[in-house]
Amino acid sequence: MQLSKILAEIDLEISRLEQARTLLAGDAAPAVKKTRKAKSAEVAEEAPTKRKKKRNLSPEGRQRIAEAVRRRWALQKKTSAK
Repeated sequence: MQLSKILAEIDLEISRLEQARTLLAGDAAPAVKKTRKAKSAEVAEEAPTKRKKKRNLSPEGRQRIAEAVRRRWALQKKTSAK
């Protein structure tokens, strides 16, 4: 890691701790120190997240899964008994 990156992270952590202290102390306006955001954080904020549609299992699908799990358990029990 580069020294400048380490120092920037330390400065960011110090500002977070100062904000937490002012909130806990009950001061009226917490001092906010402006820092640069990491590029990955900027990209994450810009990309809107879409909610995926909830997928429902049919009773038949649920039954197929249950049977497959029972077969798997039986096989594991059979192989562990040997």
